[in-house]
Amino acid sequence: MTLRAAALKGPTAMGLVKLMADAGFTGEASEAEGAYAFSLAAAPDEVTPLLIKGDLDVACVPANLASVLYNRTEGQIVTLAVNTLGVLYIVEKGETVQSMADLKGTTVVASGKGSTPEYALRYLLTENGIDPDQDLTIEWKSEHSECVAALASGAATIALLPQPFVTVAMGKVEGLRTALDLTAEWDALGNGSALLTGVVAARRDFVEAHPEAVSRFLADYAASVAWVNDHPADAAALIGEYGIVDAAVAEKALPFCNIVCITGDEMAQKLSGYLQVLFDAAPESVGGAVPGSDFYYGA
Repeated sequence: MTLRAAALKGPTAMGLVKLMADAGFTGEASEAEGAYAFSLAAAPDEVTPLLIKGDLDVACVPANLASVLYNRTEGQIVTLAVNTLGVLYIVEKGETVQSMADLKGTTVVASGKGSTPEYALRYLLTENGIDPDQDLTIEWKSEHSECVAALASGAATIALLPQPFVTVAMGKVEGLRTALDLTAEWDALGNGSALLTGVVAARRDFVEAHPEAVSRFLADYAASVAWVNDHPADAAALIGEYGIVDAAVAEKALPFCNIVCITGDEMAQKLSGYLQVLFDAAPESVGGAVPGSDFYYGA
């Protein structure tokens, strides 16, 4: 029996690369032989239909998307692990921003309106006593690369960016610095939740039919994440080889990508709190309802 897994090109796939390499992955979708078959995709909408139809067993997807799929399939999707914490940062060309409060009265360029970057930024601003609609200007761009271009041209001095775009921007904009780590800002609120980027989602019928395969996968995944975090240069070479991110960018970005493998009760606590924040901001962002306890595998 082969577990068929897919991941998106970006931080949510980076922690998998050692497991992919050990399984003989070459960068192309692997044949269904052995314990694992892997594939990579550029966008979530390439993966979700395959997961729902049963052509995939497991997929690394944005945290809120797993909730949307759970609601869309009436509970037929479960979450096995959190695999990426927050990768969002405020970067600045200058020294003005030292805290969330310093964003008051500024202009911030950002991408990701209607998704995690917007919800996370608005939540953190509000929790720090700043009205996101009145106390600053947020200029929304269609792509993260546009934010980098605005910084490079001098049209902007402050931006909200995820890794690895922070690292890309650092290489293009002299004097750019990381002003705020939104994951740390979220943790400072002490509400028991966490700012999350990605999770490992799976089909409930697969999980229930193959519990031993799921346990083995989670153990192998955790080992892969540990190896990636402990061997950034070697991991970056694999990340580049698989076309996930350029190897040089990956090596610099990895320490800031918050790649993890959090399972069980800790996963349930962090993820449920995060999804509740998203639901309160925009119910549609999690599929109209916060998932039930059966969404959290092993909790």
